[in-house]
Parts: sequence; C-alpha cells; structure tokens
Amino acid sequence: MEFVNTPLHVSAASGNTSFAMERMSLKPSFSRKLNQDGFSPIHLALLKDHADTVVEFVSIDINLIRVKGREGFTVLHYVACHGNVQPLSQFLDICLNCIFDLTTRGQTALHIAAENNRFKAFETIVEWIQRRVEGNN
Repeated sequence: MEFVNTPLHVSAASGNTSFAMERMSLKPSFSRKLNQDGFSPIHLALLKDHADTVVEFVSIDINLIRVKGREGFTVLHYVACHGNVQPLSQFLDICLNCIFDLTTRGQTALHIAAENNRFKAFETIVEWIQRRVEGNN
C-alpha cells in the first residue's frame, strides 16, 4: 500500500538526520514504507545526496539496503545506475545478499551498471564478486 510522505520520508529527503533517526526509533515500520512515488525514506535520502542520513539508516538496519521501491529498485540499484562507486562498495560489503536483488525487469545491480554504461560501477561489482568467489575456494 502506498503512503503519502511520512515524517520519516520528509526528514530523510531534507537531510535532517537527527530528526529522521528520532522518527525511525519511534516508528521503525515507516523506514520500509513507500510513498506515493514509490520511494522509501532511504531511497529519498540517497536520491537527495544525504549520505549521512543513508549511513545512519544502514547503521540501524542493514536490510534497508534491500527495500524495493519503484520498479523494484533498491538503493544498490540506484547507486549502480548513477555510478556511485563508494556507496556501491559499502552496500555490497555490509549486505552480501543484496547482489541478488532483482528489479521488476529481473535486473541485478550488475545489469543496471552495464545497461547505463557505468563502467566503474560495473567493474566494482565484478571485482567484488571475484573476491567473494576466491574467498570461498
């Protein structure tokens, strides 16, 4: 069910990290709610370049990385789409299974990086996968 923006959505989108964290502690279920545009609070913080808010959200619940928004996009999909290598690496390192998350079109972050010609993001994901495979042998 879609919601209008909750106070957590508003504070995340505005980058008011301390207020967002207070809202999240009072009503944790709002952290997974999608607004009418199909975005969760972590999606909004990421899309508005409020890295501190994203980091704080993830420090409370790493699975927020896997919340699916519009078209099934997670925040990992968005950073791959935009080529943001630093958060991409961080998200992969703290949430190993997010690499398997699919959009509604059946795309992983790797597919999205390739489709959008984000070579550095593509390379980062491939190298991360190689390290995991080599580490398991």
